[in-house]
Amino acid sequence: MPKTNINTKTAKTTKTTKKARTTQKLVSRPAEAYIAREVVIPDEYRPIGMWGYFGYTFLFNIPIIGWIICLCLSFGASNRNLRNFSRSQFCWIILYIVALCLMASFGFLASLLQAITNA
Repeated sequence: MPKTNINTKTAKTTKTTKKARTTQKLVSRPAEAYIAREVVIPDEYRPIGMWGYFGYTFLFNIPIIGWIICLCLSFGASNRNLRNFSRSQFCWIILYIVALCLMASFGFLASLLQAITNA
């Protein structure tokens, strides 16, 4: 009886999945590839801190002056994060104005003001 080697490869080739290939690439990298490097973020993409968001929200909620600043920053800010944040605040301002106009047109605002003054 001929001896068969269990470790020999068969003639069939099996396809590896994308996940298996990715895992294989990660395992084959040397340890030097995982050393932390300093990442330089361009000013255009620099994140805004928590106090920055708080301050800008406070600034945008000031009537008329804050709205003008919000409008200027939503179209002219060089930082994309600040520009997108001011655009979202500008959308909220537009929604508030539309809701105020709807309430005024249906007379809710007049009845609300009358209820407040009579109370």
